[in-house]
Amino acid sequence: MLHELLRIPITGLRLLVPVYVLAAVLALWVLVGPTRERHRSRRAAFRVGGAVVGAAIGLVTVWWTGDVQDDFGVAFTPVTRMWVAFAFAGVALLVVVAVQGRWLARVLAVGAAAALLLSAGLGVNVDFGFYKNVEQAVATDPYRSVTIPVSTHGTAGQPVDLADWHAPAGMPRAGETVSVKIPGTVSHFRARKAVVWLPPAARVAHPPELPVLIALSGQPGQPADMFQTGDLGSFLDRYAAAHHGLGPIVVSPDQLAAPNRNPMCVDSRRLGRSATYVMTDTVQWIEHHLPVESGPNAWGILGFSQGATCAMQFSTAHPDVFGSALAISSELAPITGNAQLSTQLAFGGSSAAYRAAAPVAIMAAHAPYHDHLTVFGYGQDDAPYRASTETLRAAAERAGQQTQLIVSPGSAHDWNTVRYVLANGLPAVLAHLGLPQQEGAL
Repeated sequence: MLHELLRIPITGLRLLVPVYVLAAVLALWVLVGPTRERHRSRRAAFRVGGAVVGAAIGLVTVWWTGDVQDDFGVAFTPVTRMWVAFAFAGVALLVVVAVQGRWLARVLAVGAAAALLLSAGLGVNVDFGFYKNVEQAVATDPYRSVTIPVSTHGTAGQPVDLADWHAPAGMPRAGETVSVKIPGTVSHFRARKAVVWLPPAARVAHPPELPVLIALSGQPGQPADMFQTGDLGSFLDRYAAAHHGLGPIVVSPDQLAAPNRNPMCVDSRRLGRSATYVMTDTVQWIEHHLPVESGPNAWGILGFSQGATCAMQFSTAHPDVFGSALAISSELAPITGNAQLSTQLAFGGSSAAYRAAAPVAIMAAHAPYHDHLTVFGYGQDDAPYRASTETLRAAAERAGQQTQLIVSPGSAHDWNTVRYVLANGLPAVLAHLGLPQQEGAL
């Protein structure tokens, strides 16, 4: 029963409409509902005024923290601003009624404030497209933990022309998503468990050697985000169902070490050796434990936001490892807070070292690239990341890379953008990895 409750969708109208209606009814009742109190019109005016002031404070707070201070690194949409205003209005209403109202009014005000806060939380969640159900919010590592042994001669992948591959009898119909520990053997980076997606073709007794995709979450985040929220496994299941169970093996390592940490995918004394963890520990673990092809033509990397910045850093600096990349809403450079703080934390105060770590500088240093594809994506309403993406794409083309651009209509810096770009951008990446051509979006 509890499991079923946790899986109830929290983004559909069947839940949202009753919550919104309840919040509206309670708020209206508290604001202008019948009362036997004297001076009720004056009291109602105070309550309405308090709610209006609270909403204004909410809008100013969003403007200051988001637009002026840029504390969150994203531009808030009008929808999110509206919900924040409602939340502040509910709290202000509760304060006013607590001062002037009787016990029944105070009880109703508590209920109205709670309903408005819940409505605001659900509304912002829909706008960002993050949690689909309560389980996602409480289970950050929902996948079965396994130990994948080091490949031996009998279990390693077989060199096969993927164009001639046909599904053997008994092959599973869908891929499998599991949780694994990738130790920081060289980096000593304290990473959380990684997530691995195995296509059906990798789950047979003698799998073919398959291409690899490394997938990186945003920050804050965890390795499961690309699968739980980004639907990456679902998109690849659709691809596999149409192509004899084929697909890339996907590994999502933890480049952060904790949800709110940002080591910027570089090696530093203060933040840890995140780059070595991904490029040495994770890459070697993949080669030793999974049936994968070798060479940059069969290896790609993708990410969102901070993870996209990391994907650009790694794919541009290591064209001998990655021949494909998919960057969704990438920054121009590794950053935490601001450029000055980033320089101090990760580059020993060297502005030159910080500038050299930017993907644009890396591409200029490594040009020309050969048979290298980068698919870029951003949300239509995400002006800051549209600008950074356009700059990165122009630099990639100057450096000799092939590029594609996917723009998610009507979305911003959120997971609605991620899902749209994955659905429409993955086919080009998969084809570049040597997998069969996919017609249309996934």
